[in-house]
Amino acid sequence: MSSNPINKVALRNIAAHKVRLLLTVLSVVLGTAFVTGSFVFTDTLQRTFDDLFADVAQGVDVRVSPEQAGASGVPVEDIDVVAAVPGVQTVVPSFGGGVIVLDSEGAAIQTGGAPAEGLAYLPPDRRLGDPETFVAGGPPTADGQIALNSSAAERGALEVGDTTKILTAARGIQPVTISGIYDVKSDSGGYVGALFTEDQARALFTDGRHVQYVDVASDGSVTPDELRDEIAAAVPDMKVQTGAEVTEEVKSDVEQALSFLNYFLLAFGAIALLVGTFIIYNTFSMIVAQRLRELALLRAVGASRQQVGRSVTLEALVVGLVGSILGIAAGVALAYGLRAALGAADIGLPSGPLQLAPRTVIIALLVGVVVTVVSAYAPARRATKVPPVAAMREESTATVESLRIRTIVGAVAAVAGAVLVVIGAQGTGGGAASTVGVGALALILAVLLAAPALSRPIVGALGAVFARPFGAVGRLARTNAARNPRRTAATAFALTLGLMLVSVIAVFGASAKSSVNTLVDTGIKSEFMLTGPQMMGVPAGAEAAAAEVSGVTEVVGVFGAQAKFGETDEFGAAMSGPAGDVLSLDITAGTEQLAGDEMLVSTDTAATHDLQVGSTVPLTNRDGDTIETTVVGIFEDNQVVGPWVLSEDMLDRFVPAASRAPMVVLLNTADGSDPETIRAGLEGATKQFVVVQVLDREQFKGQQAAQINMLLGVLYGLLALAVVIAVLGIVNTLALSVVERRREIGMLRAVGMQRAQVRRTIYLESLLIAVFGAVIGLVLGLVFGWGFVRTLADQGLGEITVPWGQVLAMLIGSGVVGVLAALWPGIRAAKTPPLEAIADM
Repeated sequence: MSSNPINKVALRNIAAHKVRLLLTVLSVVLGTAFVTGSFVFTDTLQRTFDDLFADVAQGVDVRVSPEQAGASGVPVEDIDVVAAVPGVQTVVPSFGGGVIVLDSEGAAIQTGGAPAEGLAYLPPDRRLGDPETFVAGGPPTADGQIALNSSAAERGALEVGDTTKILTAARGIQPVTISGIYDVKSDSGGYVGALFTEDQARALFTDGRHVQYVDVASDGSVTPDELRDEIAAAVPDMKVQTGAEVTEEVKSDVEQALSFLNYFLLAFGAIALLVGTFIIYNTFSMIVAQRLRELALLRAVGASRQQVGRSVTLEALVVGLVGSILGIAAGVALAYGLRAALGAADIGLPSGPLQLAPRTVIIALLVGVVVTVVSAYAPARRATKVPPVAAMREESTATVESLRIRTIVGAVAAVAGAVLVVIGAQGTGGGAASTVGVGALALILAVLLAAPALSRPIVGALGAVFARPFGAVGRLARTNAARNPRRTAATAFALTLGLMLVSVIAVFGASAKSSVNTLVDTGIKSEFMLTGPQMMGVPAGAEAAAAEVSGVTEVVGVFGAQAKFGETDEFGAAMSGPAGDVLSLDITAGTEQLAGDEMLVSTDTAATHDLQVGSTVPLTNRDGDTIETTVVGIFEDNQVVGPWVLSEDMLDRFVPAASRAPMVVLLNTADGSDPETIRAGLEGATKQFVVVQVLDREQFKGQQAAQINMLLGVLYGLLALAVVIAVLGIVNTLALSVVERRREIGMLRAVGMQRAQVRRTIYLESLLIAVFGAVIGLVLGLVFGWGFVRTLADQGLGEITVPWGQVLAMLIGSGVVGVLAALWPGIRAAKTPPLEAIADM
C-alpha cells in the first residue's frame, strides 16, 4: 500500500503534523477506552461471580423452595413429605437471613453493599457441599456463639473469644461470642458470614413454621431430573429444581444484574464516542480545508478524484486504528482504576483477574475505526470535488444554498421534535417517556442541522455582550467566530451534547429532591422518624424502645407489604398503628379508620380496579393465602404508602415474621414538648440498636437528598468524560484554526497587533464558541428534563424544579472552559513569526 505515491503523501502528511495527529487520536482513544473499560469491568465481575456461584448448590441434587420470592418459606411439614419420596437419601433444611455484626468498638462492620448474612452451621456429616475451613477456634456449639468469616473478623478487629452483638430485622439485638474464624472461597468484597447453631438460626431467621429452602441428595437410584419430578408431585405448591438448575438461575440473575450495569456504562461510552465523532469530523473537515491547495495541486499533476479521496480516508484509517489500539489499553487501565476506586470506597465487589475477551478487542477496534472513517467520509468526498483551479484560491467556502437546505430540514425536525416532547409530557409511564425520547432525538438532529445558521445570530449577540469591552480585538474575535458557521457549530456541538445531558440530570435531581420535600411536608404529620439500613429497615425492638420515651405520644411503623392485587403483584403498606395519626391521608371517600380485614386504596388504584367504598378485594399474600378484604376509604395518591394501606390486624398475614422490620417509624410528640429533649431521649433509647437514626423532618429530607446526590455524583462523574472530550475538541479546533489562519495572523502582527492582543483574540473567540454551545445545550437539557420529569409523575416526581443556580454556574463554567481551552492555541498563535507567515503567501 505504501508504494502508491498518493498513499505515501497521506502517510507523510500524518507524520508531518504531529500535534494535529495527537489531538485527533486522543478523541478516538477517549471514546474507545470507555467502551473497552465497560466490557472489561463487567466481564471481570461476571467471571468472578460465575466462579463464586459455581458451587452454590454443590452436592445438591434437588432444591425445594417457595414459589413466590419473599414468602415465609417451605412449611416444616413438607420436610417429612420430601424425605419420604423414593430415591431421597439426605434432606437438609436451610435457614438464614440478613444480619449486622458489630465490631470491637460497637459499630456495624461495613459491607459496602456485599451480603451480610446469618446461617445455620451444619457439621461435615450433614453438609451436602464442602465444609468450612476453620483457621482459628471452631464452629458454634451453643446458642450465643457465632463463627465469622476471616475478612469480616479482620475488618471488625474480632478474635476467637471476643464478645460482641448481632442485629437482625425481626429479632433485634443479641449478644454473642466469637467461637471460631473460617475461610470462604472468595473472602473479599465486604462479605459478612455469621454461622449460628441450628437452634439459634431457626429462632432468629424463621417463624418456627417454615424453613428458607430444603436441599436434597439422591441415594443414586434415580437421576436428579427424575427425583425432581417425584418431589414436585409430592409438594406441588413449592418450586422444585435440580442443583444444576439452581446454579444456572443464580448465574442468570447475576448476569441480568450486571447487564444493566454494562448497558449503563456503554451508554456513557456511546455518548463519549458521539462527542468524539463530531471532533473527528470537525478535525478532518479543517484538515481538508487547510490542504485544499495541496489537494488541488495533486489533482493538477494528475491525481484522480478517487486517489485524493483515498488519501484522506487512509489518514482516517490510520488515526482510527492507532486510536483504537491505544483506547483498548486505556480501557483496561480504566477498568482497573474503576475497580480500585470502588474497592477503596468499600463498595463490596469481589476481586478477580481482569478479563479482556476477544469480543471486547474486536468491538473496540470496529467502533474506533468505523467511527473515524465514517466521520472522515464527508470531508473526503468534498476533497474529491476540488478542481485543480482551486489551487489558485486560498480556500473555498460553503454555499449559502447548502446551509439553507440543511437549515430547512433542521427546522422541520425541530417542529416535529417539539411536538413529540409536548405530547409525551402529557402522559406518564414508559410509552410517554419513549415519545419524549424520540422528540429529544429529533430536536438534537435539528440542532445538528440548523446550528450553523443559528451560530451567526447567536454568536453575534454574544459577541455584542462579551467582545464589546475589548474594542477592535473583540470585534475581530466576534468576526472570526461567525465567519465559518459550520466549523463553529461543529466545535460547539460537542459541548452542547455534554451540557445537555448534565442539565437533564440536574433537572431530574432537583425535581426529585423537591418532590421528596413536598412529599414529607404534605404527606407526613410526625415530627420525628426512625430509620435504619435500606436493606434491613428499623430493627425489631427500636419501635418499642422509642414508645417508652417521655413526651412521645404515638409510634407507628410503616411496613412494606406485597400482595397479588388482581392479576399483578403490588407493593403497598401495612401499619403497626392508626395510619391517619401519622400520615396526612387526603380521604376522598369513606374513612381512614382501619380494623380487621379492611384496607384503604388510592384514587388511582380505585380507578384502575373499579373500586368504591364497600368493595371486596381478594388479596393473595406471598404464601399463597387469599384474604377477602373490604375497602373502607379512598385517599389521594400518596407515595409514602403507595397504592393501598392495610390494617394493623393484617400485618402478620402480609409481612413475614422472619423479615418483619418497618421501613420507617413515625413518631408524634406531646404538644408543647421540647424537640431537643425528645431527640435526646430517642437517641438514648435507640443507641443500643447502633444502626438506627433519629431524624426530624428536615434531616429526613436531607437523608433522602443525600441518596439522590450520590446517584447524581456517579452520573456527573461519567458525563465528565464527554465534557473533557468536548474541551479537547475546542482545543483541537482552535489549534487547527491557528494553522489555517497563519498568514492572516502574520499580517496582523506585521501591521502592529501585539502578541497579547493576538492571544486575547483567540481567547475571546473560544469563549464565544463555548458559550454558544453551552446556551444551546442548556436550553435543550431543560426542555428534555421537563419532559422526562413530567412522565415520571406517577412515580412520585410531582414537582418540576429547575436548578437555576446550577444552570448559571454551568454557563459561567463553560466560558471559563472556553478560555482555558484557548490558552495553548492562543500562545501558539502569538508566537507566529510575521515575516515567515507573510512569506508563505
